Amino acid sequence: MKFMLSLLFSCAFFAVSNAQEDLSKLVSDSTMEEHVPVIGTFKSPHIINGQSNETVNKHDLIFMVMHRFGDIAGSNGGVENFFGLDNSSDILIGFNYGISDKWSAGFGRVKGAPNGTGTNQRQIVYVNMKYRVLHQTEDDHIPLSLTLFGDGAVSTMHKLDQVTSDAAFTSFGDRMSYIAQVIIARKFSDKLSLALTPTYVRRNYVPFMDMNNSIAIGLGGRLRFSKRMAFVADFFHNFRTKESKDYFKDQKGFKFHNPLGVGLEIETGGHVFNMIFTNAAAILENQFIPNTSTSWGDGEFRWGFSISRTFSLFQSKNK
Repeated sequence: MKFMLSLLFSCAFFAVSNAQEDLSKLVSDSTMEEHVPVIGTFKSPHIINGQSNETVNKHDLIFMVMHRFGDIAGSNGGVENFFGLDNSSDILIGFNYGISDKWSAGFGRVKGAPNGTGTNQRQIVYVNMKYRVLHQTEDDHIPLSLTLFGDGAVSTMHKLDQVTSDAAFTSFGDRMSYIAQVIIARKFSDKLSLALTPTYVRRNYVPFMDMNNSIAIGLGGRLRFSKRMAFVADFFHNFRTKESKDYFKDQKGFKFHNPLGVGLEIETGGHVFNMIFTNAAAILENQFIPNTSTSWGDGEFRWGFSISRTFSLFQSKNK
């Protein structure tokens, strides 16, 4: 009897010991399977002209100033206007706020960059939203980051009497335009990040033979070459119809171009400073994607910069 009890006790002890080992192993495996999110695919909500996948951290406020000067060369550039520095094609002042770590919202105002044919709209106020759907992890459990972005913009300028202009507003809705984007990004290493941005542009009021609805695709990248400096670039191809391009070229002698920007990004503590060159005269996506009319090949590119400063509001003790 004593032998049987000893045997049963030994078996029970062995079973409990194995169960504890299995439970410890399960907890250990569960801990090891935590998927750490990738940090800093890009260092700013913008790459150059286009958006990055980055949202604003919860309760953080980013203040942004963006500036585009005039053409460096070409018919409107050169030494007479100090290679474009005497002119300002567009200015943006805006704020982005982190509602949560995944969801941010922003608003601001841009001067606007009319080109006299494709658009005459100025004095534009915008609001935007950005939501992070997927966050790339270091173990590639999630190999990509995916962020949704949208904005709505309204021109506050006085209407023009030019009936062929997009500023000859007949109703308040004519002043409005919208953007919807899917930003797909991946940080390939500590030095290289890339982003692909399918884009939809809606403009309620456009000149004759222009397009109310446009589709574009953007490509952006960041290449870090020192602790605080990186090369950044982005490009957008707008799928404008051949009929629209031919009409503006033949009837108005006007040609559309795809916006390309290159620049140097400098990180200085709470500031991110970008020094850039781009052929896009406008800053807001609603204008520069469908209406860029200046060409790198003709010297019609400009110097610009952007400065962003992050402020932490309502910071929690655990942050």
